[in-house]
Amino acid sequence: MDELLKLLRKNALESPANMAKMLKLPEKEIKAKILAYEKKGIIRGYQAIVNEDQLDLNRVRAVIEVKITPEREGGFNRIAARLSKFREVESLFLMSGGYDLLVFINGVNLKEVASFVSEKLATVNGVVSTSTHFMLKTYKDQGVLMEMEKEDERLKVSP
Repeated sequence: MDELLKLLRKNALESPANMAKMLKLPEKEIKAKILAYEKKGIIRGYQAIVNEDQLDLNRVRAVIEVKITPEREGGFNRIAARLSKFREVESLFLMSGGYDLLVFINGVNLKEVASFVSEKLATVNGVVSTSTHFMLKTYKDQGVLMEMEKEDERLKVSP
């Protein structure tokens, strides 16, 4: 991966001027590269990583393993495209191993997630089976630790 993309992944709020200094490139070149990445669809958006455990959201996040029967001449892509259109779906990945798709969803409560799985997901042609896992607590997300290390305020005592 390009060094500029690595910097943007780490901190998309970093100014082009600072990135230019870090990469020893002209600021104009940095801005042009970012614009080109956006136009090509390499950069798809910018987001903050939020520790939702500290917010009073009362919502449920789930990870669903989905086994599907690939379609002729469409493979997994058509089914994945169809599933990605559901508003509940936050992320969707093609996987290797015991299941084909990994779906991350959000719901207001367990009942809403269960309804999504039974009424929407499981009824899609080609879906063979699902296995739902509920996320209880986030420790690390996209390389960012969610809990700050607590500093010991006691004085150090030596023997």
